[in-house]
Amino acid sequence: MRSGRQFSVCLVALFLWPPGAAAQPRDEGPTDPKPAQLPRLRSAVEIRAHSQSREGPLRRASGDVELTYGNIVLTANELRFHEGSGEIAATGNVHYRTLDGEQDLRAERLAYNLQSELGTFYEARGRASSASQGGPRLLSTDNPFQFEARIAHKAGEHYTIHDGRVTNCNPSSPWWTLRSSRADLVPGRSAVVRNGVLRLRGVPLLYVPYYRKSLKRMPRQSGFLTPTIGNSSRFGRILGLSYYWAINRSFDATFGGTLYTSRGFATNASLRGRPTRNSNFDAVFFDVRDRGRQLADGRRLKQGGNSFSMKGQTLFGKGWRGVADLHYLSSLEFRQAFTQTYEEAVFSQIRSIGFVSKNFSTFSFNTSLLRNEHFQSVARHNSVVIRKLPGIEFNSRERRIGPKRAPLWLSFDSSLDLISRTQRSYQTRRFVQRAMFFPRVSTRLSAKGFTVTPTLGARAVAYGQRRTPDGLVGRNLYRRTGEIAVDVATPAVERVFRGPKWLGDRVKHVIEPRFRYRYTRGVEDFDSAIRFDARDLVHNTNEAEISVTNRLYAKNDSSGRVREVASLEVWQRRYFEPEFGGAVVPGSRNVLQSTLDFSSFAFLSEARRYSPVATSLKLYPGRRWSLRWRNDYDPLRGRLVNTTADASVQVSQSVHVMAGNRAVRLPGTITPPSNQLLTGVRYGDYNRRGWNASLHNVYDFRQGVILYSISQLTYNTDCCGFSVELRRLSIGNARSDNQFRISLAIANVGSFGTLRPAERLF
Repeated sequence: MRSGRQFSVCLVALFLWPPGAAAQPRDEGPTDPKPAQLPRLRSAVEIRAHSQSREGPLRRASGDVELTYGNIVLTANELRFHEGSGEIAATGNVHYRTLDGEQDLRAERLAYNLQSELGTFYEARGRASSASQGGPRLLSTDNPFQFEARIAHKAGEHYTIHDGRVTNCNPSSPWWTLRSSRADLVPGRSAVVRNGVLRLRGVPLLYVPYYRKSLKRMPRQSGFLTPTIGNSSRFGRILGLSYYWAINRSFDATFGGTLYTSRGFATNASLRGRPTRNSNFDAVFFDVRDRGRQLADGRRLKQGGNSFSMKGQTLFGKGWRGVADLHYLSSLEFRQAFTQTYEEAVFSQIRSIGFVSKNFSTFSFNTSLLRNEHFQSVARHNSVVIRKLPGIEFNSRERRIGPKRAPLWLSFDSSLDLISRTQRSYQTRRFVQRAMFFPRVSTRLSAKGFTVTPTLGARAVAYGQRRTPDGLVGRNLYRRTGEIAVDVATPAVERVFRGPKWLGDRVKHVIEPRFRYRYTRGVEDFDSAIRFDARDLVHNTNEAEISVTNRLYAKNDSSGRVREVASLEVWQRRYFEPEFGGAVVPGSRNVLQSTLDFSSFAFLSEARRYSPVATSLKLYPGRRWSLRWRNDYDPLRGRLVNTTADASVQVSQSVHVMAGNRAVRLPGTITPPSNQLLTGVRYGDYNRRGWNASLHNVYDFRQGVILYSISQLTYNTDCCGFSVELRRLSIGNARSDNQFRISLAIANVGSFGTLRPAERLF
């Protein structure tokens, strides 16, 4: 839920007084109306007091008076009750409550009618349960709402409250209060606040002349959201306003605009819906009309653009399922210039896909439409676009065939695509046909702890267009390849030791060797296939992989709990065919099937007989400690070429520290080198009382700059919280700016300010 809507909702939710608190003011005591004016009381009235007297239908009571009527309990110092009309006049320490606990109200005086439920409470005060709006980032409290009102009237279902004040802080010294000259309430329908003023420590902060809120079971109401006001060193003053439209119970939309005084105007729109019980969608559009960033030579660099995203799914019945995940981005430069997160700014791929699928038995059927765009740089129109219109797949996982004594498992993958590729250097036809069928047969042989799984496969692929040294031509390309794969798992070696107490009573060390072999033949024209996806990276190979995994388990004898505290896996591949059947282009970055399923980092730039040595270390010495280290050591280059490391420790319930490193030390012709340090420290939590702080940084050693930094400081009281954020984002020449944002959160209600709840660390 957006922060603006959260706060607007709270302005009314705070005024939800318990029913039974109103009527026209009357100074006189109960009188005897005409017999036909009012119905008879629905149940008996019981009065207890130190002293009571009766004058016809009028009863007087004084001294610890207690009146009970159905679900209502009323206590006071003095009380007058007219049995004929049901009218009550009570004075002195008046306490009105219901046995279900939903109503609890105190007043100096009360004029009330039990039959008509009309009444007036003078100098009223009471409490109501916390009306939380929900949400994972909502500050909460167990304090009830404490309210005061000079006069509270009730007429039928209509409540009118004059000169009211409400807070869920300590009433003796509240941090915040909300005062209103008048509030009108129809329980279960709507509430209206007039002339409301929010005060912090007595200082007026926000004035709301009029606001209406629906109180129906689906509490959504169209209206303007709280304006956004901020400042940026790059965009200037930031002024934003949005309108929320509750279309009906199944659809809603938000439309808004933001003015960047130094850059231009941005518009945003979102639409959410649940058309049927088994379908939903969420769409967001963002557009910036940019006047441009001022350059040193006086020119303006325009970085405006637009983006669109939509996610949705539906269940058609009988196992059929449809999913849409659509994204569009006009340029990478636009994203880097106007995004609010570092992770989104550096992500250069835009993928849109819609598919319909069904799984039955061991089979699966999928048909999809795909658009995949990879931006090569921030320059306009410098991207690779892959389209599938459509792609059809029919696959089967392992299905047992043959007799039980000699079991065989059959599986296959098949696809039929109309596919295209567009980039600066070349463009395929509008639709290129590609068909593939890849059946496989495997079995499993076990003896004395050894398990051997051989697999025999045959792949047939047909293309409607091919590559030649002179460019793309319209001749078909057919490939028929055969593949043999063998997976050998040897017996695990294990031993149990007495462990240190901090780790466990007993420790087991397990060594798991593994051997894999693969042989593929039939690809004599690797460069003739147009590269659309990983299916086009199949090549001739004769390779073997050996890996050794060490695992360390700890067991607590008293509880019987077993956990893995450490694992170390080391693996390497041996290539008996260094040139991979002619697929390697010396001096260039080569991505083949053999390298892609070995490491996410490219390393092949020449013919070679072995891969880097890959190591993966995971340590979990305690519940609060974790370490993950993944690196590739290349004997050919004599150094670590790729490293990723992450460590975190929960020092205490309130303190969490993490650090990570990402380093690539390869020639630029393969992968651009990088070396970045990620650090983060967090103290506290979003709902913790007192001071809370968090700091996250991304530092680039090669550039010597902080690419991304965000720090937040929050102070939470028993009923509200204050947050301040300083954010810096530096992305090459596209962006370098500082932002300062603040927010105020009201416990169990919502928040407002320039720091949105979804972006808060607390």
